[in-house]
Amino acid sequence: MNAIYTDESLIVIEKPSGLLSVPDRYLPEIPNALESLKRKYGEVRPVHRLDKETSGLLCFARTQDAQRSLSQQFEQRSVTKTYLAIIEGTPAIEIGEIDYALAPHPGKPGRMIVSNKGKDATSKYRIKEMLGNGYTLAEVKILTGRTHQIRVHMAAMGNPLVVDAFYGRRERLLLSEIKGRRYRPNRSGEERPLLSRVPLHAHTLAFEHPDSGEEMSFTSDMPKDMRAAVAQLRKWG
Repeated sequence: MNAIYTDESLIVIEKPSGLLSVPDRYLPEIPNALESLKRKYGEVRPVHRLDKETSGLLCFARTQDAQRSLSQQFEQRSVTKTYLAIIEGTPAIEIGEIDYALAPHPGKPGRMIVSNKGKDATSKYRIKEMLGNGYTLAEVKILTGRTHQIRVHMAAMGNPLVVDAFYGRRERLLLSEIKGRRYRPNRSGEERPLLSRVPLHAHTLAFEHPDSGEEMSFTSDMPKDMRAAVAQLRKWG
């Protein structure tokens, strides 16, 4: 976990995939970013969260006043958040907006569904690069912060993330899928997946500093696993 900015009021980190943002309600002993930061910096307060599998930029407050200010900015939707996602297929429209209300799945705890009885949710996307083989790198800006928002919205459009056990078609992406007949297994016959997590990365984050009001803007490059998948999709597409 890499802290890319710290001052007396806030901390911005690059969260790796696989790490919880805050303690799990039922399994508090599982490692998480908040407790790790507390051990190093003392008082640290959560402001927003990323799913465990999602990597990228995450902000924490170091004072009660900073937490209040930053939380209000998130609630008022004045924070700019963009994500990079590797998706199935290519949307018919290069730049678009998705407005589907989301609600908890009535029969599957922890999952969400599109529902006119749910809370409003808005995502704006653009095609960043068509990778071939029916895959696309997309940039998605979320105007609301609903649970699994990008994952559900893209799936509802017919373009789920390439790896998504809840809303997509597979739990992992294999090189043999991409290369087809050109794939040659190694001597052991075992194949390690190119991706074994949801390929979603919090790429940019911008907000006003809670004390000075200065515009703060941060960018995080795609992590190694997503870069490797994109490179292979480019190469064999």
